[in-house]
Amino acid sequence: MKERVVLAFSGGLDTSFCIPYLSNEKGLEVHTVMVNTGGFSKEEERQIEQRALSLGAASHKSVDASEEYYRKGIRYLIFGNVLKNGTYPLSVSSERVFQALAVLDEVKRLGANYVAHGSTGAGNDQVRFDLVFEVLAPEVKIIAPIRELSLSRAQEIEYLSKNGCNLSWEKAKYSINQGLWGTSIGGSETLTASGVLPEEAYPSPLKVNQRQKIKIGFEKGEPVSLDGETMNPVDLIKTLSQIASRYAIGRDVHVGDTIIGIKGRVAFEAAAPMIIIKAHHLLEKHTLTKGQLYWKEQMAGWYGQLMHEAQYLDPLARNIENFLEDTQKSVTGEVEVELMPYHFSILGCSTDFDLMSSDFGQYGEKNSSFTGEDVIGFTKVLANPLKIYYSVHKNG
Repeated sequence: MKERVVLAFSGGLDTSFCIPYLSNEKGLEVHTVMVNTGGFSKEEERQIEQRALSLGAASHKSVDASEEYYRKGIRYLIFGNVLKNGTYPLSVSSERVFQALAVLDEVKRLGANYVAHGSTGAGNDQVRFDLVFEVLAPEVKIIAPIRELSLSRAQEIEYLSKNGCNLSWEKAKYSINQGLWGTSIGGSETLTASGVLPEEAYPSPLKVNQRQKIKIGFEKGEPVSLDGETMNPVDLIKTLSQIASRYAIGRDVHVGDTIIGIKGRVAFEAAAPMIIIKAHHLLEKHTLTKGQLYWKEQMAGWYGQLMHEAQYLDPLARNIENFLEDTQKSVTGEVEVELMPYHFSILGCSTDFDLMSSDFGQYGEKNSSFTGEDVIGFTKVLANPLKIYYSVHKNG
């Protein structure tokens, strides 16, 4: 019997090349698995399955990992208001570990000796996939044909043609990766520091010009309702994305340090993630203490770093998740948002846990819990350490 290999399959040129290559050149029985983290419709799933089987896969499996991706990943990105470098909501980088974990489940189910993916040797994804397999299944051999062979697109197409596959492989001008938590866009313009993507590069064009107000309800930090209608968080994200993407909201360009040590630039559109994160952050400003907000920011920044750099399996990530979840006990309420062409505004919120309580005063207006004389004494005590310092260091 042939030894088995499980191939992470997306249906694109690279992973399509891998099927006949692994079968013909490596002598392996190829089993493909497509892991959907919110980027494929049911029809697209069927087309991907047909392509895998027509290319010679012994079996194909489609796995819907959207709920697990939300439960074990996205919800903590929301709790932490995670924006990499203050910009990027980890739209694609946060998906990969969950895709790799689902592929590994199939490897174990089939008892395969090999696992394969179509990543090149130039980006982050090769590390994200390899690390999961290396840590959780070190006995399974990793094959990455595109990385190992350094083939051009033309060479891949020629090989497929020689093996009876004459599908159209026209190179798209822009590389699009779509998932539940946003879409990344890469093109020639993103390869330089000054390149600007044209309007047509973005998958979601502007369709609506009139403004619209919506309300997002949160319960213990999780988005659970939209305009008063209770929803599963995954469904809410999808629905909000459909509504807000018509306004071409959530576009930006992320510049960051890659795992392999170079800087990279990628455009993205993430209407729902950006709105949810900003709305959630406003609610936290009203319901959490100064210390909670400060330490959340430090911990969440590092959590985003772990997620982005393939270190999700580090036990520190579980420690930070426990911390983040504990801070969300009172982050319950409703946030009003106004949608406009190309941008949005967070208008305000209502919550039973609002620490901006008028019982203790109104900022800049009146005090209800202390007097002016109290402030004078408080300021003297607060100033004392600095007075001591400047009495010793008279020249500043």
